[in-house]
Amino acid sequence: MTVSSDRSKNREPDYQMMSWLYYVGHWGVSLFLFLFTRFRVKGRNNVPGQGPVLVTSNHLSLMDPPVVGVSMRRTIIFMAKEELFSSKISGYFIRRFGAFPVHRGRFDREAIRQAEQTLAKNRMLVMFPEGHRRGQEGYTPEGYVGAALIANRTKAPILPVGITGTESIKGWKWFFRRPRINCQHRAGIPS
Repeated sequence: MTVSSDRSKNREPDYQMMSWLYYVGHWGVSLFLFLFTRFRVKGRNNVPGQGPVLVTSNHLSLMDPPVVGVSMRRTIIFMAKEELFSSKISGYFIRRFGAFPVHRGRFDREAIRQAEQTLAKNRMLVMFPEGHRRGQEGYTPEGYVGAALIANRTKAPILPVGITGTESIKGWKWFFRRPRINCQHRAGIPS
């Protein structure tokens, strides 16, 4: 399958625009978490300082991508569900925060190509293998195999990240409880 350069360009994050908006967002989310939660990052020393890294994380709430983002000391790129890009406004900002779309539930060659290019440029790529947020029931759904496929093809090390507590950020009463949010970086797994 050949992908037109227009489609490819439209999917790729704009890294120059990303720089200022990404860092302003990073600072804002860090301040928000400091003021309104008890946020802790463990295992930050397990994050490689350079080179390609495939970050895989569980997915409890909409807060998970920002939490993973501020837990890293490196700029990261996200693979995000295509529905987030359907609005021109949200798509514009999500791309500027360093994300590109993936079609869930089917083999998306373009997203895999973009993921491989991101890792080939020695960047960090974040994927949520569960494919969607965990349901109210609290069970962990089976993950998609895309992360394993990309890790195998690129030989990038995998950095597993576990998040707890973000599921309690809903409604408005959580402000008064300052929920505990933990982000644990495990030791990397070589591909």
